[in-house]
Amino acid sequence: MRREIFSDEHEHFRDEFRRFADAEIVPHISEWNEKGICDASAWRRMGEAGYLGANAPEEYGGAGADFLFDVVVMEELAYSRAHAPQVSVHTDICMPYLSTYGSEAQKERYLTRAISGECVLAIAMTEPSTGSDLASIQTRAIRDGDEYVINGSKTFISNGQSCGLVIVVAKTDPDASPPHNGISLVLVDGEAPGFERGRNLKKLGLKGQDTSELFFHDCRVPVGNLLGQEGQGFKMLMEKLQQERLCISVGSIASCRRSLDDTLDYVKERRAFGQAIGQFQNTQFKLAELASEIEIGQAFVDKLLAAHVRGEEIVSEVSMAKWWTTELQRRVTADCLQLFGGYGFMDEYPISQDYADAAVQTIYGGTNEIMKVIVARKLGLG
Repeated sequence: MRREIFSDEHEHFRDEFRRFADAEIVPHISEWNEKGICDASAWRRMGEAGYLGANAPEEYGGAGADFLFDVVVMEELAYSRAHAPQVSVHTDICMPYLSTYGSEAQKERYLTRAISGECVLAIAMTEPSTGSDLASIQTRAIRDGDEYVINGSKTFISNGQSCGLVIVVAKTDPDASPPHNGISLVLVDGEAPGFERGRNLKKLGLKGQDTSELFFHDCRVPVGNLLGQEGQGFKMLMEKLQQERLCISVGSIASCRRSLDDTLDYVKERRAFGQAIGQFQNTQFKLAELASEIEIGQAFVDKLLAAHVRGEEIVSEVSMAKWWTTELQRRVTADCLQLFGGYGFMDEYPISQDYADAAVQTIYGGTNEIMKVIVARKLGLG
């Protein structure tokens, strides 16, 4: 059934990107998963081919196309299990901060290089003792003349090892009341003195993604590296989290489809008690249920994508989608793994990877518990 949000142009773009991914990305997935990081050359190839920042402004090298072209890239990478290049973090989460709030000098220096794939982007929010409670971050960026001096640490930072630029969430006014009024966003170049990358963290799933600790020891950056205005960081974060959580939902549904498709192929071939296990009613009912839920989730996500492209404020609805689709992904991968039996527990079958990869979906981008708090508040319950 054709998805109405996509035009023929979107689908043509999908076909082109799928061919590119099959040639340039998919053959390297296993290698990147082993290394725990994507090759820098892959970023540059994606940039050269025009697949980073299709939604970014043309004057900086983007295509100036609508957000749905980026969605196509997200879906195809998720379906291919190509999680190592964290394109969505780079293109759809970090890049909008630069294009929306960046000065002309910041855009010329960083945005053009991000679109070309020369400069990988990361955003540093989470701290060792602070997750969803952003107002309580301890990292400081205190002005000293024409510089900010940054001290603090971050953890679980996607693209932390490969990034050439980090958008650091820090307190420029530690005494502000309420606390979130003291939060600002500061750009830190990957080679800035006092900036140190910690370990590439070992994880349960998403093995190819580099996820790191970051440290700032009297890290000095020019005042011109302030993104937007002082004290406006929390507001900027809240404005952009709608798209981040929608991106997570997009990836979750695409991953669900891949798990289901692989399981359908498997149950048609695997035999037990003299017949394919897909002939057993229990298998049929389970897969019928999962297929139905995936279609329901897709319809909701597509509705939100259309609203987001129109510029509507859908924070509550996106929060609903984030928790529901990621819970669905965990359930789909668990139920599909069960149908693989003992083979599902073996690394040689990708469903085991899907199961591990799904675990973090309900945690990052704001835990699902926080998503439900947001929804409850919008319902007037808090």
